Amino acid sequence: MTVVYFSALALLTVTAYFLASSHSAAVSARGQRLHSLPAYHGLLAVSLVIAPMLILWVIGTPLISNLALSNALNLFPTDVQTDSLKSGTALRDVQSFAAGQRSGEASDVLRSAADTYSTWMTTGTYALLAAGIAAALLGIGTSLRLVSPTFRARTHFERFVRIILIACAGVAVLTTIGIVASVLTETLRFFFDPNIKGRPGVLDFLFGTEWNPQQAMRADQGDIKSAYGFLPLLTGTLLITFIAMCLAGPLGLLSAIYLAEYATPQIRRYAKPVLEILAGIPTVVLGFFAALTVAPMIRGYGEAIGLDVASESALAAGLVMGMMIIPFISSLSDDVINAVPQSLRDGAYALGATKSEAIKQVVLPAALPGVVSAFMLAISRAIGETMIVVMAAGLAAKLTLNPLDAVTTITVQIKTILVGDQEFDSAKTLAAFALGFVLFFVTLVLNIIALRIVRKYREQYD
Repeated sequence: MTVVYFSALALLTVTAYFLASSHSAAVSARGQRLHSLPAYHGLLAVSLVIAPMLILWVIGTPLISNLALSNALNLFPTDVQTDSLKSGTALRDVQSFAAGQRSGEASDVLRSAADTYSTWMTTGTYALLAAGIAAALLGIGTSLRLVSPTFRARTHFERFVRIILIACAGVAVLTTIGIVASVLTETLRFFFDPNIKGRPGVLDFLFGTEWNPQQAMRADQGDIKSAYGFLPLLTGTLLITFIAMCLAGPLGLLSAIYLAEYATPQIRRYAKPVLEILAGIPTVVLGFFAALTVAPMIRGYGEAIGLDVASESALAAGLVMGMMIIPFISSLSDDVINAVPQSLRDGAYALGATKSEAIKQVVLPAALPGVVSAFMLAISRAIGETMIVVMAAGLAAKLTLNPLDAVTTITVQIKTILVGDQEFDSAKTLAAFALGFVLFFVTLVLNIIALRIVRKYREQYD
């Protein structure tokens, strides 16, 4: 029925546009000068069709589903209705049986509930379709009735578009606020809820040097010492990111300079897409490459010269992660360098500068804000990477700066903690939210520093 609803929406939208635009054109042809072009009358009619139909769909769909589930649940015994676990299981069985996805014998209560659910869903869906079509026809009639020389269709349509843009911006802002609030709430529980056993203090978490979130689940497992020190994870994250940027930074920036300033159009046409293919390689494939090729190669070379190299090392993960983020730096820096006005280059050449001097002293300073943004995007991408680190660097939380040791990162530990059946109200699970909040704060600080650098340089350059 969803396909039918949106097919009707598309058909009514096209019909509204042509009816309103043709009617306004006919009015204008009779010698009445309209304030707005016929196209704006058509677009206003389209907005009067799309808006009510989408609002009805967004509100009506969950309302119909809740009504259908509620009436189906009323047919079950009281003990099922009052128990959230049993009621949830019963409703999933009802939906599966109604969709024909449940095999085996079914009780009479389940069959009756499934029939009730299907009846309510069918009736409600048809009612929603009828209401949507009625609202659309009302919108079309309203738009046709409003066509007159004094009606400002363009003003009303632009106001409608402005409301849509404000709503989209509001959704983005509210989403960000919701993410931060949800993570912050669970982080505060991790640190200050007295019902959480084994929770650490804030200082113990931020400055602790040992990370071991495991807890004893049974008495025969003995006394497992839990530790929630953040420093080993932060050190591993920054170490791998630093190695990745040491590889990707120079290669990405130099390749962008070559493609933007030295490469011929023929070379650029083929080299840029080939370079950007790296961005499309799945990270799990890069993780396999790091684990099966790069890590053994580094270990072999290290043993040949007498170094003790772990089978999983920060160097292997950092090198492959650097390969992954080269296209981010190269592509964005190339676009920024190409956006520098040619007049700046011509002025440098007129003063006697060579091509390399013009690039170093004019082009790159002018493109610095965009280049810094490209580097910050690459750093954020490296900090948030998980699969390559899991497969190439391991899970060992060590406080070390040796790139040949096995380390772990914040994102890997978040993934590890939340995998499997975990008790939500435990220090181990809530530690993932604390890690996420601190990671958010660290990346925020890095972005603020980058913005201050860019703003300071822009003031000097202008």
